[in-house]
Amino acid sequence: MSVRVVVRTFSELCITVGAAIVLFVVYVLFWTGVKADSAMSHQIDDLQDQWARRPVATASPDPGPAPGEESADTSPPEPAAYRDGKPFAVMYIPRFGFTWNKPVLQNTEVDTLKKGLGHYAGTAQLGQKGNFAVAGHRRTYGDPFKDFPRLRPGDQVVLTDGTTWFTYVIDTEPYKTLPGDVGVIDPVPRKSGYKEPGRYLTLTTCEPEWGHSHRLIVWAHLDATQPVEAGKPEALRR
Repeated sequence: MSVRVVVRTFSELCITVGAAIVLFVVYVLFWTGVKADSAMSHQIDDLQDQWARRPVATASPDPGPAPGEESADTSPPEPAAYRDGKPFAVMYIPRFGFTWNKPVLQNTEVDTLKKGLGHYAGTAQLGQKGNFAVAGHRRTYGDPFKDFPRLRPGDQVVLTDGTTWFTYVIDTEPYKTLPGDVGVIDPVPRKSGYKEPGRYLTLTTCEPEWGHSHRLIVWAHLDATQPVEAGKPEALRR
């Protein structure tokens, strides 16, 4: 085989490999994002359809505690169990822009995180006592948490389950840790600075931006709730 044939064969191989790499990059950067955006929009549409079909509940006035009784618990009623792999809420983070909204689905399996954010099974339900923990991709599949490092204490994270708005306020800078550090989603999350039980939110994503050797974490506390009928929270009306 002549040197010319070897060089030509090698060149053709390089071109083929290069084209394959380009196609793979296009798939990772563009096509997975297109599919994920469509899937997330579909999840939100399904949720809104479900919420629109709910019967309107008429609440009776709360007479309050009788003399000598303790005040009633005014926390949101505990929701029904979430269905595995199904959406149950929508999250808004104004820091990421006022068009940013993502569905939250039950579990953090690979296929689930292709369609939105994932709620860690075994952590608290939305608005309830404990730690409501949520994961999302930093890059690929719609890049939902691409701007995660921009989060700062005082930023608000707003969620709705169709009946109630839940506004959490972030208390920490993004914290870097290893994937095996499961204490970050404990009921009183480790390293969060919280010392006693409360109603907390944990957000997690991958670090570095294009890798997964570490995790970035932020923690927030539940600051306010209001019924959907009262209109959007202030954080979403600015």
